[in-house]
Amino acid sequence: MEALIPVINKLQDVFNTVGADAIQLPQIIVLGTQSSGKSSVIESLVGRSFLPRGPGIVTRRPLVLQLVYSPKDSKEHRLAEEGTVNLEEWGKFLHTKDRIYSNFDEIRQEIERETDRMAGSNKGICPEPINLKIYSTRVVNLTLVDLPGVTKVPIGDQPEDIESQIRNLIIKYIANPNSIILAVTAANTDMATSEAIKMAKEVDPDGRRTLAVVTKLDLMDAGTDAIDILCGRVIPVKLGIIGVVNRSQQDIIDKKTIEDSLKDEATYLQRKYPTIATRNGTPYLAKTLNRLLMHHIRDCLPELKVRVNVMISQFQSLLNSYGEDVSDKSQTLLQIITKFASAYCSTIEGTARNIETTELCGGARICYIFHETFGRTLDSIHPLVGLTRMDILTAIRNATGPRPALFVPEVSFELLVKRQIRRLEDPSLRCVELVHEEMQRIVQHCGTEVQQEMQRFPRLHQRIVDVVTQLLRTRLPATNSMVENLVAIELAYINTKHPDFHREAALVSGLLKSTDGLVEDHSPMYRQKTPRPTSTPQFLRQMGERGSVLVFLAKVMDAYQHVPAITDGHDRSPPNNESPTNPQINGSPENKAMTPQKPVNLLPEVPSQTSRKLSDREQHDCDVIGGRSDHTTYQKSNSMTKEGISMMHLNEMGDLVERLIKSYFYIVRKSIKDSVPKAVMHFLVNFVKDNLQSELVTHLYKSDQAESMLNESEHIAQRRKEAADMLKALQRAGQIISEIRETHMW
Repeated sequence: MEALIPVINKLQDVFNTVGADAIQLPQIIVLGTQSSGKSSVIESLVGRSFLPRGPGIVTRRPLVLQLVYSPKDSKEHRLAEEGTVNLEEWGKFLHTKDRIYSNFDEIRQEIERETDRMAGSNKGICPEPINLKIYSTRVVNLTLVDLPGVTKVPIGDQPEDIESQIRNLIIKYIANPNSIILAVTAANTDMATSEAIKMAKEVDPDGRRTLAVVTKLDLMDAGTDAIDILCGRVIPVKLGIIGVVNRSQQDIIDKKTIEDSLKDEATYLQRKYPTIATRNGTPYLAKTLNRLLMHHIRDCLPELKVRVNVMISQFQSLLNSYGEDVSDKSQTLLQIITKFASAYCSTIEGTARNIETTELCGGARICYIFHETFGRTLDSIHPLVGLTRMDILTAIRNATGPRPALFVPEVSFELLVKRQIRRLEDPSLRCVELVHEEMQRIVQHCGTEVQQEMQRFPRLHQRIVDVVTQLLRTRLPATNSMVENLVAIELAYINTKHPDFHREAALVSGLLKSTDGLVEDHSPMYRQKTPRPTSTPQFLRQMGERGSVLVFLAKVMDAYQHVPAITDGHDRSPPNNESPTNPQINGSPENKAMTPQKPVNLLPEVPSQTSRKLSDREQHDCDVIGGRSDHTTYQKSNSMTKEGISMMHLNEMGDLVERLIKSYFYIVRKSIKDSVPKAVMHFLVNFVKDNLQSELVTHLYKSDQAESMLNESEHIAQRRKEAADMLKALQRAGQIISEIRETHMW
């Protein structure tokens, strides 16, 4: 298992080159309060004094220290080119590349210079680590991280939040589940108030990866000892508690060597704690750390290998997404144009590889506009919206001119139905606008591959958007014109012979029957002398809708053909002095002339003396203006009957026109609902699909513009470089891990 720690050191070197901490490697984190003796413990493990010392905060940057055991006959680490063949021990910094430090005072000075360079000289801290590797014949393989000591009160030029800065930095390192926490506490302080033990419990509540070290055993108050603490009776720690004795500040001033300090430590432990002396001291601490680290690496290695392989796959995909460096810009430009045109058409057709799941887009959105938005808008338009009964009656009378409104004029029907059909134009043009907006938005919904290319070349992206926008803009007038023409076509010819409209002739027939009843109700005493021939109405019925209207009028006229007109307010004597006979209620009219008791006047009477003057509004709206006369009773009845029949006649014509308008409007609306989407698809959607690539090639595929459009954005180039470096490091790490054999782990 001794080979496992060098493997981790190699992995640490690999990932340090790319400055990434994505892989959480097993390492030992030294944690403690300020001046608790952390640096002294590390120096004792190394056997040399090389760390900055002094009062206050000295360690202001994390120090990643790799201890590498290198015997004299080692050919792996001792190289003639570096001059390390005959050296007992030496150090190397990552930031100074291949420079060899054989003097440990120079190592201390380099640590101080590098700390001041990054953290400044105002006692502030910096989270960027310093990487130092020490090769020696007297060390065990270890990887240690020395962190700044926990402090409470800022001193000097330290920032006010120095406590939180240090705490966040420590938490970042000890939260790594693959790390071992070395919690350092001074023996002359209360163990229950140890800040190091408290922070270790926060991230490791079970204590499975925490080892406690009690320093300054020789500085405890007289009459006290640390036997209860070291045996775990005060605060138990699963991995154990080890006591050590460090050099005092006076020993450092007197330049007392580490060798002499280790001898004095062993003597003190044998004298003060003879029963547990073999389980305490710096040598035992080094062996314990080495053993714990090896076992910890062995436990973490399988998961570490899986993690490296997963990250290799992720960074390979990331690097592929950034694309390769452009060598042939013309070819690359043509490929991007073709890929974009294909992705655009696929989004419309719904055949894209990456289907949007959060919202409708592309062809699905266009379908929704056609059948939901546009269709429902047309369905919501009522055939008679904005059209009152008075408007219809006024149109009928205006179409007749000076003639009475006894006939249903077709001009009024066409005028009114065209007015309603024009209401379909605005929703149709709005449908074109919505489809145009969606096709503009499809540019942002193309496939992920195209979007990555667009981000990589922002100038090309902008030019593509401009070309698509211009193409859509040029097709918009033609599409709008076609939709307007569809409505204009419906307005140009009102086809009353339409198969669906032909059925409305039945409405007229029904109206004729009601008219017959109307005549019989108001003139039950009149019978025709001879039956009317039916050839003419049958001929008119064969003429279709127009004939139906004429049949209606013919029936009305036929009912009143033998009714004598009264123009002067007096009845006329029957010819040949024929006396009036009693009407036959149930008899037949054959060969029996009927003389009306109350003749009906179909022509307006000349106004005479009237008991009430009609208003101008009544004179304008009424078809028959009747005057009151006191001459005879039948004249009064005649006038009232005449006026009532005419008003009922107008109302029936109004109902008929309303039904005809509704029927024909539904026919046109159905046609518009079907033809507008077809026109939009042909003139806009399909045209853009068929001509998009040729338009892009025409406007963009020019050698003089390819150079400028294919200039990458700086952040994409930087990300590609970082991804390539990280991928290279991961591949190297995977190779290192794969070299470990099963025998190395036991």
